[in-house]
Amino acid sequence: MMFMKPFIHKLGTIDLDIVETTPLVFRERLYRFEYIRQRYKANKTGDSYFRFVTVDSGVFSSPFGQGYHLGSAFVHQDKVYVFAVKSWGGDAIFMFESEDLCNWSEPRMILHDPRWAAYNTSVCMGRGDRFILAYELGKPAEEVGIPFTIFFAESDDLKNWRKCAGVAPFTPDRYSACPTIRFCDDYYYMLYLEGSYEEGFRQHLVRSVDLRQWQQSPFNPFLDFSAADYLFKSEFPLAEKGIINRAVNINNSDADLCEYENKVVIYYSWGDQKGVEFLAEAFAPGPLNQFLASWFPAAD
Repeated sequence: MMFMKPFIHKLGTIDLDIVETTPLVFRERLYRFEYIRQRYKANKTGDSYFRFVTVDSGVFSSPFGQGYHLGSAFVHQDKVYVFAVKSWGGDAIFMFESEDLCNWSEPRMILHDPRWAAYNTSVCMGRGDRFILAYELGKPAEEVGIPFTIFFAESDDLKNWRKCAGVAPFTPDRYSACPTIRFCDDYYYMLYLEGSYEEGFRQHLVRSVDLRQWQQSPFNPFLDFSAADYLFKSEFPLAEKGIINRAVNINNSDADLCEYENKVVIYYSWGDQKGVEFLAEAFAPGPLNQFLASWFPAAD
């Protein structure tokens, strides 16, 4: 039996110099969490920070988390949690929390190892009402192998975290970065980045029932760089259109996704993976669990 690769429709570029984002639904509205780097055109603060965008109106929240980096966001029981590092390659992971996207807690250190070089994170609620954190490390070499490599931690309350016992890192034998983890219908699904500057960087999808044995989708890559990345989803001034049109594109990375109004909302980054990077949007029809399962068709 022949199976068709699941449909993802790329809508085009929505901003420049934004990479790490998380779409999420909070109180029935769709938001986009964004990590704003110091070089971002509208950043006049002189520091990095985080913000939320109300997608239907384009309204920005007040900045928070100044000086923190590479954030990701998660919603649970009418509260939003943001996970981040204090520096690129820092030795600890921190968490912020808020009930209104306006007032944020002080950063709480949830995991720390002086040997670490920590980067991207992602959180989901998994089996048995425990929370799973996927986090990317570049060090220590004896555990990471070939940077970068993804590790896993768990929590019962989103406050106290521990490394998942008996769970091996993914994948010390090759580059694997930028995790996004979700749990649907008894499977953990994880998006991650594979590639090189010679062959390009592409988003892949795997799944597991236990965080130990991972199955690659036969349809990988999940996202590949293409001409559709150059489409304009937002309005841009002429100079910025020129930057987009002239950009080298060897990368689709940092994809994150959520379900909203019976479709899967996807944000991802494209560009040269060296600093010339753009934020783009895509979607797939239908609920998230069916979309993710469709990447792993049943055998005859």
